[in-house]
Amino acid sequence: MLGGGRRGEEGKTPITAFKCGGRNACAPSVRKNPIQAARKLLRAASKHDFGERVRKGRTAACGGEMARGWCYRVEAAVLSLAGLIGLVFLLHRDDAPSSRGSREAKEPFASASPLTMEAPRPTTAECRENSTVANLTGFAELPGHIQDFLRYKHCRDFPLLLDVPEKCGDPQSSHLVFLLLAIKSSPGNYERREVIRKTWGQERTVAGVHIRRVFLSGVAANAREARKLNGLLAMEAAEHRDILQWGFQDSFFNLTLKQSLFHAWLDARCPGVRFVLNGDDDVFAHTDNMVHYLLGVPGAGDRHLFVGHLISHVGPIREKWSKYYVPELVTASKSYPPYCGGGGLLMSGFTSRAIYQASLDLELFPIDDVYLGMCLQKAGLAPAAHGGIRMVGVRVPSSTLDSFDPCYYKELLLVHRFVPYEMLLMWRAVHQQGLVCGKKLEVYQSP
Repeated sequence: MLGGGRRGEEGKTPITAFKCGGRNACAPSVRKNPIQAARKLLRAASKHDFGERVRKGRTAACGGEMARGWCYRVEAAVLSLAGLIGLVFLLHRDDAPSSRGSREAKEPFASASPLTMEAPRPTTAECRENSTVANLTGFAELPGHIQDFLRYKHCRDFPLLLDVPEKCGDPQSSHLVFLLLAIKSSPGNYERREVIRKTWGQERTVAGVHIRRVFLSGVAANAREARKLNGLLAMEAAEHRDILQWGFQDSFFNLTLKQSLFHAWLDARCPGVRFVLNGDDDVFAHTDNMVHYLLGVPGAGDRHLFVGHLISHVGPIREKWSKYYVPELVTASKSYPPYCGGGGLLMSGFTSRAIYQASLDLELFPIDDVYLGMCLQKAGLAPAAHGGIRMVGVRVPSSTLDSFDPCYYKELLLVHRFVPYEMLLMWRAVHQQGLVCGKKLEVYQSP
């Protein structure tokens, strides 16, 4: 977001390279079996009754005292060697990844994408870089992450590694989902996801309507970390059924790709959803207030709604030091269309579908919230401001007052930015039965 005070989630650092093909993470090499010969030896020993041969040989050859002593020592050595080989074989089997365990983990969710701790492998054709952009004047002077964006911005189809096809029921009954919480979260942000599940992201019924939740994630840039974090996400998916993970590198400049893929998923899996909260995993959302506000919106999701922290009359930042630096090779325009800060915004199902249709033939842009503004402009729609969505925190009348006082948050819809323990404290505070505040904030205005 530009000018709105949004700081990126952990993992939203600019990418430095796209290796192993496009935005996909690298898959680890397969370990070869180091004791294949030992296995063959054991099978041969079993097949030819190794123990019986030793017993008969000892009887035939160990006639005298000296020969018998030598023979016993040879026998003991041979048996020890066989036992050692067998022990190594068993230890190797325990150390190797268990294919049986992997099958057992997959069985409960046979209809969903496989849950695996391996680094993801693409299931679609690998997208090739556009090498011709290197011939553009000034390309060599651009930061690496912007060069990579230009090389791969045409890559938009990535495998869905973890899916929740049943999240909204079947597509025909998805209109029963009143509010879908779509939360962008980098793979390593486990604590944020856990606290959100226990607080404002609970899947529940409020005022007779249903709230559902999904986290949107990619793959860690580091292949070794990706293996571990993919395992973490798979465990979360098995327990909570709330993870959508695609096989692209999770980075700041790929947030637009994440947004685009989510809208495609929404169109296929949850086309009838009434409203969507589109936000980051470092915001505090008062979902009770959101439901009551949205219940008063005309059309029940069938009309245009796109509200948040409105930003207008701004353009690309041309300073290379900025996280939001966008050179003229990306866009020559000096201004952006109006948009809402991507840290948190509300949209109707109608508007979400309009954004998806507009995005189908609109080039990706590296700043995700600006890209949503571009899609709205193309669809002939406009974003609007909502006073209950605060991207720069709350303002208190005096520096002597505590800005963490729950009375400042009790009537709001969403505030950026919170760390996990603050989410937990504030969620409990605003739901205190005896909470009394001196002034009620009027934030339930019509869009």
